[in-house]
Amino acid sequence: MKKFFESLPVHDYTTKLSVSIVYAILASVAMNFFYQPGNIYSSGITGLAQILTTLSTNIVGFKVPVSITLYALNIPLFFVAWRKIGKKFTIFTFLTVTLTSIFMQIVPQTSLSNDPIICAIFGGAVMGSGIGFALKNGLSSGGLDIFSITIRKKTGRSVGSISMYFNGLIIFVAGYLFGWQYMFYSALSIFVSGKVTDAVYTKQKKMQVMIITKNPDAVIDGIQQKMRRGITIIHEAEGAYRHDKQTLLLTVVTRFELPSLEAAMKESDPSAFVSISDNVKILGRFYEEDL
Repeated sequence: MKKFFESLPVHDYTTKLSVSIVYAILASVAMNFFYQPGNIYSSGITGLAQILTTLSTNIVGFKVPVSITLYALNIPLFFVAWRKIGKKFTIFTFLTVTLTSIFMQIVPQTSLSNDPIICAIFGGAVMGSGIGFALKNGLSSGGLDIFSITIRKKTGRSVGSISMYFNGLIIFVAGYLFGWQYMFYSALSIFVSGKVTDAVYTKQKKMQVMIITKNPDAVIDGIQQKMRRGITIIHEAEGAYRHDKQTLLLTVVTRFELPSLEAAMKESDPSAFVSISDNVKILGRFYEEDL
């Protein structure tokens, strides 16, 4: 039994728990400080939960809190995540959604500004940073993130862009039901949230790396010890000035892995020439860690 507990990745679990708490706080701040006071509708399932909460008085006779509506809408999506993404991912998503619902309920609604544009921009930035931070650490905020990750695995499209397609219907319904001005404010917020998500969630950004080196074996070993990446070797590359023979190595990494690549190059061949092309599109197989 002692060996079993020692083998558990306690550090990984505590890190994910900390990330869940951080996301729950950021989402609650975005909702109760900006979205609700400014009548701004969020993206995805959170926005749908806001719409249902707004309509709940007419439907059931009393206002159902956003936290409860959000939690109820996420329950069927847990089953999708369990089958399509992964069990550990689903368990921590369940934990994240639970904490988010609790924090949304206990954090008091506070109006920091009466300007809906300010509420839209800052609410979207806070929510987007929370979503990106969660995804970067292998967690999901639930809702449409589950569908976005599933589609991204098949198409390679960015999470923020995929979410924006799904959210078109949300903002249209919000505008139709509660006033078209709220559609535009909500669209602004969703756009900001998607861009901030993409900026924070760097694992989805691919970078092509070209390395010219005289020590290819050391460089290959150094890179593959720090990350799981395939490398293409082109022998007999010739310099135009001295006509010396070198080796050209080609690989693709994520922006998240860039510090590991830089560390590997400093250890294996500090004098190598390294060229990096940002945000390249990949067709074919590209290894991504399971969530």
